[in-house]
Amino acid sequence: MKLLQIIIAQLFMSISLSQAQEPAKAEINWLSFEQLDDSLATSPKPVLLFFHTDWCSYCKKMLDETFQNPQVIQKLNKEYYCVQFDAETADMIQFDGVNYTNDLKSKRRGNYHTLAKLILGNPKQYIFPTTILLDSDFNAKKRTSKYLSIKELLKIL
Repeated sequence: MKLLQIIIAQLFMSISLSQAQEPAKAEINWLSFEQLDDSLATSPKPVLLFFHTDWCSYCKKMLDETFQNPQVIQKLNKEYYCVQFDAETADMIQFDGVNYTNDLKSKRRGNYHTLAKLILGNPKQYIFPTTILLDSDFNAKKRTSKYLSIKELLKIL
């Protein structure tokens, strides 16, 4: 019995050590709109805005595949500020000195946040996922309302 306890303890220690030694996986440095406001004021650079919803399968695919690619991560982290935004969130967002809210107090499919509506524009353009590239002055350079593969995103970056 004592031997079994020693073996189990050693097994847990080796698993813990192997997990601790694994290198941290690179991720995109996603910012909130509040953080973006501060970052642009301090050190302007281009911005990538990624609008998504919980129900959008292509949005999830971009988050799980395109935005997990090491080349995409490296390029975005080096050259852009990145914001991903759930267009249906019920959270209050402060950006550029203005508070933006969702008209409803709870998240509901098809009820888009005021900030999403403002940036996305025409309701006919509420297509997800939507990726918008902005210059450092917050002027739109490129807008796509579709799934972007790794190759497509790298090309437009």
